[in-house]
Amino acid sequence: MDLHKSPAPADDRPVPPAELRCSDADRDRITDILRDALAEGRLTAEEHAERVEGVLHAKTVGELDRFVRDLPAAHPRRTAPAYAAPPDRPAPGAIPREPDENVVAVFSSAIRRGRWRPRRRTHAYAIFGSVEIDLSEALFEYQQVVIKAVSVFGDVQIRVPENVSLRSTGGGVLGNFEVSPLDSGDPDAPVIHVDGLAVFGNVEAKPRRGKAVADILDRVSHKVDKTLRKHLGR
Repeated sequence: MDLHKSPAPADDRPVPPAELRCSDADRDRITDILRDALAEGRLTAEEHAERVEGVLHAKTVGELDRFVRDLPAAHPRRTAPAYAAPPDRPAPGAIPREPDENVVAVFSSAIRRGRWRPRRRTHAYAIFGSVEIDLSEALFEYQQVVIKAVSVFGDVQIRVPENVSLRSTGGGVLGNFEVSPLDSGDPDAPVIHVDGLAVFGNVEAKPRRGKAVADILDRVSHKVDKTLRKHLGR
Protein backbone atom coordinates (compact mmCIF):
# COMPACT_ATOMS: atom_id res chain seq x y z
CA MET A 1 0.00 0.00 0.00
CA ASP A 2 1.35 3.44 -1.01
CA LEU A 3 1.07 5.72 2.04
CA HIS A 4 2.03 8.82 0.01
CA LYS A 5 -1.09 8.74 -2.14
CA SER A 6 -3.90 11.09 -1.17
CA PRO A 7 -6.94 9.19 0.10
CA ALA A 8 -10.15 9.35 -1.93
CA PRO A 9 -13.00 11.44 -0.52
CA ALA A 10 -14.90 9.51 2.14
CA ASP A 11 -18.37 10.72 1.11
CA ASP A 12 -20.29 12.21 -1.81
CA ARG A 13 -20.33 15.81 -0.55
CA PRO A 14 -19.10 18.35 -3.15
CA VAL A 15 -15.45 19.29 -2.87
CA PRO A 16 -14.81 23.03 -2.19
CA PRO A 17 -13.20 24.79 -5.20
CA ALA A 18 -10.01 25.51 -3.26
CA GLU A 19 -9.55 21.78 -2.59
CA LEU A 20 -9.83 20.71 -6.23
CA ARG A 21 -6.72 19.12 -7.66
CA CYS A 22 -4.80 21.55 -9.88
CA SER A 23 -3.67 20.75 -13.40
CA ASP A 24 -0.50 21.54 -15.31
CA ALA A 25 -2.41 24.32 -17.08
CA ASP A 26 -3.28 25.83 -13.67
CA ARG A 27 0.40 25.75 -12.68
CA ASP A 28 1.41 27.37 -15.98
CA ARG A 29 -1.11 30.18 -15.43
CA ILE A 30 0.24 30.94 -11.97
CA THR A 31 3.82 30.73 -13.21
CA ASP A 32 3.02 33.30 -15.92
CA ILE A 33 1.62 35.69 -13.30
CA LEU A 34 4.78 35.28 -11.20
CA ARG A 35 7.01 35.87 -14.22
CA ASP A 36 5.18 39.10 -15.05
CA ALA A 37 5.37 40.20 -11.42
CA LEU A 38 9.14 39.68 -11.48
CA ALA A 39 9.45 41.73 -14.67
CA GLU A 40 7.36 44.53 -13.15
CA GLY A 41 9.51 44.65 -10.02
CA ARG A 42 6.75 43.39 -7.71
CA LEU A 43 8.84 40.37 -6.68
CA THR A 44 12.56 39.97 -6.08
CA ALA A 45 14.47 37.17 -7.81
CA GLU A 46 14.58 35.20 -4.54
CA GLU A 47 10.83 35.61 -3.95
CA HIS A 48 10.10 34.58 -7.53
CA ALA A 49 12.24 31.44 -7.30
CA GLU A 50 10.71 30.46 -3.96
CA ARG A 51 7.16 30.86 -5.22
CA VAL A 52 7.80 29.01 -8.49
CA GLU A 53 9.20 26.09 -6.52
CA GLY A 54 6.08 26.09 -4.40
CA VAL A 55 3.88 26.16 -7.50
CA LEU A 56 5.60 23.08 -8.91
CA HIS A 57 4.86 21.15 -5.72
CA ALA A 58 1.31 22.41 -5.22
CA LYS A 59 -1.48 19.83 -5.31
CA THR A 60 -4.68 21.90 -5.08
CA VAL A 61 -6.09 25.08 -6.56
CA GLY A 62 -6.13 26.67 -3.12
CA GLU A 63 -2.41 26.06 -2.68
CA LEU A 64 -1.72 27.73 -6.05
CA ASP A 65 -3.79 30.80 -5.21
CA ARG A 66 -1.70 31.51 -2.12
CA PHE A 67 1.34 32.26 -4.27
CA VAL A 68 -0.40 35.09 -6.20
CA ARG A 69 -2.93 36.34 -3.65
CA ASP A 70 -1.00 39.60 -3.14
CA LEU A 71 -0.49 40.31 -6.86
CA PRO A 72 -2.86 42.59 -8.86
CA ALA A 73 -2.88 40.28 -11.89
CA ALA A 74 -4.72 37.67 -9.84
CA HIS A 75 -7.58 40.11 -9.23
CA PRO A 76 -8.78 41.47 -12.61
CA ARG A 77 -10.69 44.71 -12.35
CA ARG A 78 -14.27 44.92 -13.46
CA THR A 79 -14.50 47.53 -16.15
CA ALA A 80 -17.55 49.77 -16.15
CA PRO A 81 -19.42 50.21 -19.43
CA ALA A 82 -18.12 53.15 -21.45
CA TYR A 83 -21.63 54.44 -21.95
CA ALA A 84 -24.89 53.93 -20.11
CA ALA A 85 -28.06 54.62 -22.05
CA PRO A 86 -30.31 57.29 -20.51
CA PRO A 87 -33.39 55.99 -18.65
CA ASP A 88 -36.79 55.77 -20.28
CA ARG A 89 -38.19 58.20 -17.70
CA PRO A 90 -36.62 61.24 -16.01
CA ALA A 91 -35.35 60.79 -12.48
CA PRO A 92 -37.99 61.57 -9.81
CA GLY A 93 -37.97 65.27 -9.02
CA ALA A 94 -35.79 66.18 -12.01
CA ILE A 95 -38.73 67.58 -14.01
CA PRO A 96 -41.57 69.71 -12.54
CA ARG A 97 -45.05 68.19 -12.65
CA GLU A 98 -46.60 71.43 -13.93
CA PRO A 99 -45.69 72.68 -17.41
CA ASP A 100 -43.34 75.61 -17.88
CA GLU A 101 -45.07 76.32 -21.21
CA ASN A 102 -48.29 75.33 -22.95
CA VAL A 103 -48.60 75.20 -26.73
CA VAL A 104 -52.28 75.04 -27.71
CA ALA A 105 -53.96 74.81 -31.11
CA VAL A 106 -57.78 74.61 -31.23
CA PHE A 107 -59.07 74.75 -34.78
CA SER A 108 -55.78 76.51 -35.53
CA SER A 109 -52.01 75.96 -35.63
CA ALA A 110 -49.16 76.70 -33.23
CA ILE A 111 -45.42 76.58 -33.97
CA ARG A 112 -42.24 76.63 -31.92
CA ARG A 113 -39.10 76.62 -34.01
CA GLY A 114 -35.79 78.39 -34.60
CA ARG A 115 -33.27 79.54 -31.97
CA TRP A 116 -35.48 79.17 -28.93
CA ARG A 117 -34.87 77.77 -25.45
CA PRO A 118 -37.17 74.86 -24.53
CA ARG A 119 -38.17 74.61 -20.90
CA ARG A 120 -38.00 71.48 -18.78
CA ARG A 121 -41.66 70.59 -19.39
CA THR A 122 -43.82 71.65 -22.31
CA HIS A 123 -47.43 70.57 -22.88
CA ALA A 124 -48.74 70.59 -26.45
CA TYR A 125 -52.48 70.28 -27.22
CA ALA A 126 -53.81 69.94 -30.75
CA ILE A 127 -57.62 69.83 -30.85
CA PHE A 128 -58.87 69.91 -34.41
CA GLY A 129 -55.62 71.78 -35.07
CA SER A 130 -51.88 71.28 -35.54
CA VAL A 131 -48.82 71.88 -33.34
CA GLU A 132 -45.25 71.88 -34.56
CA ILE A 133 -42.37 71.79 -32.08
CA ASP A 134 -39.00 71.95 -33.81
CA LEU A 135 -35.96 71.50 -31.54
CA SER A 136 -33.42 71.11 -34.34
CA GLU A 137 -32.01 74.62 -33.76
CA ALA A 138 -32.97 75.01 -30.10
CA LEU A 139 -30.59 76.09 -27.35
CA PHE A 140 -30.82 73.56 -24.54
CA GLU A 141 -30.44 74.96 -21.04
CA TYR A 142 -31.52 71.66 -19.48
CA GLN A 143 -30.25 68.18 -20.23
CA GLN A 144 -33.67 66.56 -19.71
CA VAL A 145 -36.73 67.95 -21.46
CA VAL A 146 -40.27 66.52 -21.30
CA ILE A 147 -42.87 67.19 -23.98
CA LYS A 148 -46.39 65.98 -23.28
CA ALA A 149 -48.33 65.84 -26.55
CA VAL A 150 -52.12 65.40 -26.65
CA SER A 151 -53.85 65.22 -30.02
CA VAL A 152 -57.64 65.02 -30.39
CA PHE A 153 -58.61 65.00 -34.06
CA GLY A 154 -55.39 66.96 -34.53
CA ASP A 155 -51.69 66.62 -35.30
CA VAL A 156 -48.56 67.16 -33.18
CA GLN A 157 -45.21 67.06 -34.98
CA ILE A 158 -41.96 67.08 -32.95
CA ARG A 159 -38.54 67.31 -34.57
CA VAL A 160 -35.26 66.90 -32.68
CA PRO A 161 -31.55 67.08 -33.62
CA GLU A 162 -29.76 63.89 -34.56
CA ASN A 163 -27.29 64.02 -31.66
CA VAL A 164 -29.77 63.88 -28.76
CA SER A 165 -31.45 60.93 -27.04
CA LEU A 166 -35.17 60.52 -27.65
CA ARG A 167 -37.49 58.51 -25.38
CA SER A 168 -41.26 58.04 -25.29
CA THR A 169 -44.19 56.69 -23.30
CA GLY A 170 -47.61 57.12 -24.84
CA GLY A 171 -50.21 55.60 -27.09
CA GLY A 172 -53.09 56.13 -29.43
CA VAL A 173 -56.85 55.56 -29.26
CA LEU A 174 -57.93 55.08 -32.86
CA GLY A 175 -54.99 57.35 -33.60
CA ASN A 176 -51.25 57.24 -34.23
CA PHE A 177 -48.54 57.80 -31.59
CA GLU A 178 -45.15 57.28 -33.19
CA VAL A 179 -41.76 58.19 -31.71
CA SER A 180 -38.45 57.15 -33.28
CA PRO A 181 -36.11 56.37 -30.34
CA LEU A 182 -32.57 57.78 -30.40
CA ASP A 183 -29.40 57.09 -28.42
CA SER A 184 -26.86 59.88 -28.60
CA GLY A 185 -23.88 58.02 -27.13
CA ASP A 186 -22.79 61.30 -25.52
CA PRO A 187 -23.54 61.37 -21.76
CA ASP A 188 -23.81 65.19 -21.90
CA ALA A 189 -26.33 65.24 -24.75
CA PRO A 190 -29.90 66.41 -24.07
CA VAL A 191 -32.54 63.74 -23.48
CA ILE A 192 -36.00 64.44 -24.91
CA HIS A 193 -38.90 62.53 -23.30
CA VAL A 194 -42.11 62.56 -25.33
CA ASP A 195 -45.30 61.21 -23.79
CA GLY A 196 -49.00 61.77 -24.29
CA LEU A 197 -51.99 60.48 -26.20
CA ALA A 198 -53.43 60.56 -29.71
CA VAL A 199 -57.23 60.26 -29.91
CA PHE A 200 -58.41 60.10 -33.52
CA GLY A 201 -55.28 62.12 -34.20
CA ASN A 202 -51.54 61.93 -34.72
CA VAL A 203 -48.44 62.46 -32.53
CA GLU A 204 -45.09 61.99 -34.21
CA ALA A 205 -41.53 62.65 -33.00
CA LYS A 206 -38.40 61.95 -35.00
CA PRO A 207 -34.95 63.41 -35.78
CA ARG A 208 -34.43 66.02 -38.43
CA ARG A 209 -31.66 64.66 -40.61
CA GLY A 210 -28.54 66.77 -40.87
CA LYS A 211 -29.37 68.80 -37.75
CA ALA A 212 -27.28 68.65 -34.57
CA VAL A 213 -27.44 70.44 -31.23
CA ALA A 214 -25.75 73.74 -32.00
CA ASP A 215 -24.51 74.56 -28.52
CA ILE A 216 -23.62 71.15 -27.15
CA LEU A 217 -19.88 71.66 -27.62
CA ASP A 218 -20.08 75.04 -25.91
CA ARG A 219 -21.92 73.49 -22.98
CA VAL A 220 -19.39 70.69 -22.61
CA SER A 221 -16.46 73.15 -22.85
CA HIS A 222 -18.07 75.38 -20.22
CA LYS A 223 -18.49 72.37 -17.94
CA VAL A 224 -14.83 71.37 -18.36
CA ASP A 225 -13.62 74.96 -17.78
CA LYS A 226 -15.73 75.21 -14.63
CA THR A 227 -14.28 71.97 -13.29
CA LEU A 228 -10.72 73.10 -14.02
CA ARG A 229 -11.26 76.44 -12.30
CA LYS A 230 -12.64 74.64 -9.26
CA HIS A 231 -9.57 72.40 -8.99
CA LEU A 232 -7.21 75.33 -9.54
CA GLY A 233 -8.97 77.37 -6.87
CA ARG A 234 -9.85 80.25 -9.18
